[in-house]
Amino acid sequence: MAELVEQVDERDRVVAVVDRAEAIRERRLHRVATIVCRDGDGRILVHRRPDDASRFPGQFNWMLGGAVEVGESYEEAAARELAEELGVRAAPRFVFKFLCDGAIGPYWLGLHEAVVTAPVRPDPGEVVRFDWLTEPELDELVRGSAFVPEAREAFDRHRALGSARRP
Repeated sequence: MAELVEQVDERDRVVAVVDRAEAIRERRLHRVATIVCRDGDGRILVHRRPDDASRFPGQFNWMLGGAVEVGESYEEAAARELAEELGVRAAPRFVFKFLCDGAIGPYWLGLHEAVVTAPVRPDPGEVVRFDWLTEPELDELVRGSAFVPEAREAFDRHRALGSARRP
């Protein structure tokens, strides 16, 4: 069954409903919601993708996420992805979005954060291993070659935004 997404323009306005595979194949702009999870101590969840995953096999990521479905907000998609991929519910907080020209084509990437205090039950089809890292530990891992490229760009933007907010 086709996964439908909203094709959007350079201002993130809906222009059509298309099949996600077609959006990727034809490089049509669409939306992706991601979520960064922190534990009660502020550490960040980092996970490794399965070696047989269709996208980014065996690579590390600090974000969970996926396509925003038709009629869904970025926040709703982030909460849904969190439940699907980690088996937990939390209220995602929107942080920022940016136009990303990544490995699966161009898309708007909406980044959210959530504090996760419940035990996680990762979907083995999405997460084969995970750990909670401090920001300096994550910074070191992000620079490695086995890190999802779009996740590296989002990390750099997130860090720059955090620096801009500091007095």
